[in-house]
Amino acid sequence: MTLGNWYNEHIVPRLIRCACSSPAIMQVRDKVVPLASGDVFEIGCGGGINQQFYDPARVKSYAGMDPSAKGLDFTRAAAAQQGRVADIREGMGEAIPFADASFDCVVCTFTLCSVDDAAQTLRELHRVLRPGGRLLYAEHGKAPDADVIKWQNRIEPVWKRLAGGCHLTRPVGTAISGAADFSLNQLGARYAPKTPRWAGWIEWGEAIKAA
Repeated sequence: MTLGNWYNEHIVPRLIRCACSSPAIMQVRDKVVPLASGDVFEIGCGGGINQQFYDPARVKSYAGMDPSAKGLDFTRAAAAQQGRVADIREGMGEAIPFADASFDCVVCTFTLCSVDDAAQTLRELHRVLRPGGRLLYAEHGKAPDADVIKWQNRIEPVWKRLAGGCHLTRPVGTAISGAADFSLNQLGARYAPKTPRWAGWIEWGEAIKAA
């Protein structure tokens, strides 16, 4: 194993788990994840951070996927702690290993920034949702202010290498509504407090697949 592979497999999951569980991020998760219901699929579930927010009275079944084996270890432990039976698989967002129309709800939190092909991943999320199903999202990305975007463009090349391929300049809402037949309902957007603005723009909401 090369040093780069070792860093990505062992260090990056821990860094992401730490960064993505800051108080500001957890507040947004708490606004989004409890809305999940029915048969639920979570993309980018590595780390298990969202497990504490699911409402057991609303979730019929849970499945999750992440490319990081180490991250999935955290997820399985968190699911077991919640007493949740889960179908958790290793995989990539561009080729989700579940059949068409398998889920009522997809949860995607702070994940689209780091997939290789965001548009293809969104098409896959649309595919595995049943008609009328909901994609619940909370993502950071391209800021609305030109001066912040300037810094995002400057920092992103180095940031991606350190943070597991995380992009700073990907749009959120417009990307979701433009990639597949989703009807977007944005629930909130803001800069995360106590976070550098180039890393802190967050949007959250739901995208509904046509019935």
